Formats: sequence, C-alpha cells, structure tokens
Amino acid sequence: MILGIFGSTIKFKEVIMRIRTAPLFFLLLCITSLFAQQPSKPTASEIYHELQKLNFLGSALYIAAHPDDENTRLISYLSNDVKARTAYLSLTRGDGGQNLVGPEIRELLGVIRTQELLAARRTDGGQQLFTRANDFGYSKHPDETLDIWNKNEVLSDVVRAIRKFKPDIIVNRFDHRSPGSTHGHHTSSAMLSFDAFDLVGDATKYPETAKEFGIWQPKRLFFNTSWWFYGSQENFDKADKTNLVEVETGSYYPSLGLSNGEIASLSRSMHKSQGFGSTGSRGRQTEYLEFLKGDFPSEKGNLFDGINTTWTRLEGGAPIGVLLAEVEKEFDFTNPSASVPKLLQAFDLIRKLPEGHWKTVKLEAIKNIIAACTGLYLEAVASEQTVAPKGEVKVTIEAINRSKVSMTLNSVNSTVIAFPNSLMATPLPYNKSYSLESVEQTFSGTEYSAPYWLSKKGTLGMYRVDDKSLIGVPERTNQFPVTFYMTIDGRQISYERNIVYKYNDPVAGEVYRPFEVLPEVTSAISEKVLIFASNDAKEIPVIVRAGRDNISGTVILQHPSGWVVTPAQHSFSISQKGQQQTVIFTVQPPKEQHDGYIKPLVQVGDAYYDTELVTIDYDHIPFQSVLLPSEAKVVHIDIQKKGQHIGYINGAGDAIPESLKQIGYTVTTILPSEITSENLKQFDAIVVGIRAYNTVPELDFKQTELNTYVNNGGTLLLQYNTSRGMNDTELGPLPLKLSRDRVTDENSEVEILAPNHTVLNSPNKITQNDFKNWVQERGLYFPGEWDPAFTPILGMHDKGYPQTKGSLLVAKYGKGHYIYTGLSFFRELPAGVPGAYRLFANLLSLGN
Repeated sequence: MILGIFGSTIKFKEVIMRIRTAPLFFLLLCITSLFAQQPSKPTASEIYHELQKLNFLGSALYIAAHPDDENTRLISYLSNDVKARTAYLSLTRGDGGQNLVGPEIRELLGVIRTQELLAARRTDGGQQLFTRANDFGYSKHPDETLDIWNKNEVLSDVVRAIRKFKPDIIVNRFDHRSPGSTHGHHTSSAMLSFDAFDLVGDATKYPETAKEFGIWQPKRLFFNTSWWFYGSQENFDKADKTNLVEVETGSYYPSLGLSNGEIASLSRSMHKSQGFGSTGSRGRQTEYLEFLKGDFPSEKGNLFDGINTTWTRLEGGAPIGVLLAEVEKEFDFTNPSASVPKLLQAFDLIRKLPEGHWKTVKLEAIKNIIAACTGLYLEAVASEQTVAPKGEVKVTIEAINRSKVSMTLNSVNSTVIAFPNSLMATPLPYNKSYSLESVEQTFSGTEYSAPYWLSKKGTLGMYRVDDKSLIGVPERTNQFPVTFYMTIDGRQISYERNIVYKYNDPVAGEVYRPFEVLPEVTSAISEKVLIFASNDAKEIPVIVRAGRDNISGTVILQHPSGWVVTPAQHSFSISQKGQQQTVIFTVQPPKEQHDGYIKPLVQVGDAYYDTELVTIDYDHIPFQSVLLPSEAKVVHIDIQKKGQHIGYINGAGDAIPESLKQIGYTVTTILPSEITSENLKQFDAIVVGIRAYNTVPELDFKQTELNTYVNNGGTLLLQYNTSRGMNDTELGPLPLKLSRDRVTDENSEVEILAPNHTVLNSPNKITQNDFKNWVQERGLYFPGEWDPAFTPILGMHDKGYPQTKGSLLVAKYGKGHYIYTGLSFFRELPAGVPGAYRLFANLLSLGN
C-alpha cells in the first residue's frame, strides 16, 4: 500500500538538468551517458581505457544490502585498475530510509536511490544489479529480515545474479557470522551470498536459472573487512591476518588526473538523498579482504591469482589476445580510427568463437569500441517526450561517420515505429550527417515506461516482478529500440539505440529526457491523507490529466462503506495533452472513527484508468515518471486540540506541516534567520523537523533563542536526530545523550510509564488503541541518557531486546515545556495513523 506523501502529478521543481562533463572513462562506449539518455562521446583516453578492459577476461561481484553499502573505493579499483568487469549487487533499492533532498519516501525514495546507484556506477565504472527484496526498514536480526523478505525467493535472485554475471570472485561487504550485532539486512546479504556460493554450481538448485544461464562456480569468496568490524583500530592491529588479503587501492591514473580515492568519493557523493557527499582522498589506501571460501590466492595481493584472465581462457581466443595487444600497443591518441582495421579483424575472430558468456560480453564491447574509434554518432529522437500507447509521435534518426573509415548505413528498423521502405543503403562519408524521419502515426508501443518493479502490488518484503527477464536489472533499458544496420569496412555490424527526447533550454542548452509511453489519462488526489477531525464533510478535488489530445470521459470516486460521496460521477473533457481538469467531490465521513481509501476511477470509452502519474525531477538523476495507484487515505479521527499557531523549523525533509494543517492547525515555516525571541512569541508551539540539528548548521547559533522561548512559556518539540557530527549537549535547553536505540517492530507492545501525565490525558485520552496500526517502526535513535528533569512517557522494545524508555521525553523548563521524541511521527502522520495524530496533538497542546 502506498502510504507516502505523493502529490498529484508532482513536479517538485523545474530544474535545469546540468550536463556535467564526466571526468572518467567509465562513460565510455555505453549507449547511456551521464543521465542515461545522451549518446556517448568518448575521448581518446577513454577509448584506450576500454581497450585495456577488452583484454581482461575476469569478473568481480560486490554484494551488500542497500544503496550506500558498497565500497566504491574497491569497486573503482577492480574496474579501473584491475580492469575487471565489476558489478554491485544491492539486495534492496533503499526504500526504507530517509530522504535529504526532498519529501519522497518509500517507493518513490526507492526510485531515487536506484538512479543514484546507477549514477554511482557510471562514476566508478561498475555495473548495478538488484534483487526483488524490499527495504522495509531497519531490522535488528536476519531471522526477521529473511522471514519478511522470503528467504528462498531472495536467495534465488542472488543465485540468478551470480549465474548470469558469472563472477570469478565475490566480495561481501558484511560478515555473515554476526547475526544480531548490526542491521539485519546487512547480515542477511552476507548470509545469502555465503549460501549462494555453494549453490550456483549445482544444476538441481534453482534449476530454472541453471537452464537459462548455466551453472557457474566462482573461484573465491571474500569478506571486505576493516578495523571497524574488530571494534577498534587497536584490536585490528593485534588480530591474526593470516587469512586476510591486502589490496592497495590508492592508485593514481595520470591520464585522468585523478586518484582511485578521488573517483571513489565522486561515486559515493552520488548518494545525495542520504547526504553522503565525500571528499576525495589521495595516497596509499589499503583494503582488507578476509578469505571465506574457494581457493586461497597464492599471491595474496592479487585477487585474481590462479584465474586465467587472458583471451587464452576461451577456446580459439589466443589469436584475439595477440591482435588486441597490438592494437593497445599501437593506439594513436590523435587518430583512434587507425585502430579500426585490426579491431575489425578481432571482431571477426570473436564472432567465430563458440557461443558462450565471454563471447557475448566481448562482442558487444568491441562493437562499441569500433564505433567510438570512428566517431560514429547514432541517435533516434522523438518529437514528444511522452506518448500514449499507439499514440502519434515522429522519430528522427541521425547517423554520422566522423572518420575516414568506409561506412554504409544499410537500413534502420524498429519494433515500435516504422521508417520509410524506400530507404536504400546509404554511404556515410566523412563528417556528413544523415537524417531520416519515421512514417507518421505508426508508433505501436503499448507498455508503460514507469519503473517495472512498481507495476504490480508486492508484499511488505518483496516486489512483484512477473517478467522473469527483468529480475535483477536496475530498470528497463532500450524499451523502444531502433536498430541501425551498418557496413563498416566490409563487416556487417548492427547498433541499437533507444528512442530519446531532447529539447533546447535557453540556459542549459541541449537537454535530454527519457522518451516515455504513459496512460492516455491519469488522475490524482493531491493530499494523500485526508483527516476528518469532525463530522463535517469535505470537498475533495480530483485532478484528471490528459495523456493525449481530445480526451473525454467520466470520473467516479470509489469509497469505503459508511462514507458518502456526491455526486455519483463527474464528466470531463480535455483538448490538449498535458492539460489538467479538476472535478470536485464532496465526502461525508461516518459518525464513528473510521479509516479507508478513496480511489478515483476514470472511464474513457470502454477503458478504465486508476493510476496517478508522479514525476521526480532532480538535477543529479534522470527525470523519472512513476505510475502509482491513484488513491488517498481518509481518516475520521476523534481528536481534540489546544492552541492554534505552530511554528515549524524544517530539518531533513518531512510532511508533518501538511499533516498538522489537516487537523486545523495554522502552521508557519520558520527560517533559521527568523529564529528570534521576538518572532517566536507568536507561536503556541514550535516543532523542529527530523534531523534538523544534523542538517541545519545555523541551529547551533539559535539555541539560546529557542531556550528563551521555552523558558518564557512556550512548547518546543524536537524530533529525532542522530549523534553523528553533532554535540548532543547542545540539543535543546536540557542535556540528553542520543543512542542508537530503536524499536523496529511497528506492532511492538507499548508500556505507558506515566499514565497520569498531562501529555497522555489532555486534550485526548491516550490508550493502547492509539498504538495500533503504526507503520514501519515505532521510532529510532532514542536518547539513552537524559537530564532528571525529563519524564519518560513510554516504554517499548523489540522482541528479545530490553525495554527502552527514551522514545518520548517531556520536561518542564522555566514556564514552558521541552519535548524530545524519537517516535516516527514523520512516517505515522503521513500514513494517517489516528493514534499518532492524537498523541501529537497532545504534545502541541502542552501549556495551552
């Protein structure tokens, strides 16, 4: 169920998509470029680097649980120094975390972090893989994790990834032997990898993928350890390192002017939604890998020791290696096309190899290198960014040969759009552009372009992916392919390009966006949770958006039993694609407390549509269109409140201000510069957003004003922060010390420690019923120590763990009240949890 705050056709900001110049060879010869739509335009040094990788036949797979778990330093080293084909298998897409760049959480955050991982891999040279596991939030033990994930299914995905990628070595980020000592997802990722190492070579285990990809046996399995896993640097220095392999990863790449550590930091910095900006490092850097399984390397510094990584690995491959060694030795940086004749000879030899994994991989690689050496530019550009299934769009292809190599464009073909049958074999002379337009009204694409793993409802722990070919891939690529059939110096070679869209921005210039097929109509309710704090009816706007010109139909609002919606339906008519029309329904709640979902259903002819289009537009990832169920939660709450004017100091980003407005509060955002004793007097209570003290440095200089506000009778409510990079003693007017205590089970028992405290009795009587139906967790990063002036209100714990009492602390300070809470109100209020609203209203009512 979608419980986050999604806007109707949300466009969070119109951002100029800055086209940064990539500092690395990693972009080389992929169809994708920095933002995954632009044609690649590699430099000579980038081409040379890919030649070096062409001559290395070895693969490495790094495995962990989330976006940001990966060691970008080691991935970059393996890809750029060793020249190995390297991938990161992240079991989840990071859906359960927080978002430092915007309000998206859950599914939408997973979309953002997927793209951040792809940006990281484009930076450090790796590839990105996933399983179907859903990041459901923090887990304290792998038993819980694997139960929620469905261990067998996720293990099958790990086996699939290994059999498909065929790594010679596997590196785990986490220790499989430490259940309960760290995030359950972390330990689970290592445990699954440890088990999969022995399963992938057995055809009777997960036979479907064994049949599809063949069995495979990696050479060795490592655990990427460090002093952190030993508790301290001192412990690590004393430890027996007989079983450890040391790898020096501090390489410097003169042709790039960058060290491996600098590349790694650029990659790490792509995780912007997590605030992981990283400063580059230079000089020697040692990584430690503990040997777990397989053959221990005789040469301890060589992870591929004993593995044949040359072309002699393949039957008939020796002549190819000799030929490509000559190409590498003779490479002319001023004229890469001089390498084409020998590259074509090697291409011919590779095509004659027996069918197999490395043939497929290297054939595609050498094709792209040949294109790069000739400066071959191929592109298919749509006239519109979006189109409805079988809609009207024109596609223009461009082909240009920027070398003296003989080249002919024989034909152009596509499964989704037609090109003129009259196209004849067309020579491509040096630096002369050729273009061709598609036949109008022939677009036949019908499959929507939104993230594939969100197309069907899954479970709490697993995404549903019916198309087995998509399991493990980050996103659908080349969904709308155009194939260019070429003759290059007498060889028949084809290249595939996905249809893209581009336009000219007055400031940014040429801007690329993905070409997308979207429904002909979508609908949305702007507010995703509608709180009825009284028996009064509300007018609910439903926004209908046209995905094509001249569309009309009707809209009904499906609703729970007991709720009354009028009128029964609305008609709409929209003349232009992209325009919107709003229709208003009146919704009357039942007399008793109740919650459910209202869902717009749009009928156009005989077809029905029930999805919402959400767009995500940030400058560090590609523009994203996401299709989600169109719905809003309606909640009739028995709630009272005192006070009216609330000041809100934003932190890392949450939707609590909007939630408070739902129950009738007047909420004003307070900028750091506006935190003055005089300005704060107008507010009945002040709320500080999540992680504000971690993300808003100005608060360090404004604490005196906030303390004065409380001392003079105000109510100050601080939501959770983390101890990293913060002086705990300055967190509010009374000292407390943050810990890493958290309660991850949203259904865990809650003990009321202070039953007579005002905060549990006025204006709403808080009972055990108010802690039912919470989502994802109870709370996180509770204080472990606090000033005696605080009263702990609630006790709670996960199964098998001691009770924590720091989730909600309330203290009198002067004439006012100071509250610190790690309860996950930032999740519960947007999810429409009635008890969370009632408790939050009591907190804000203190002193009123």
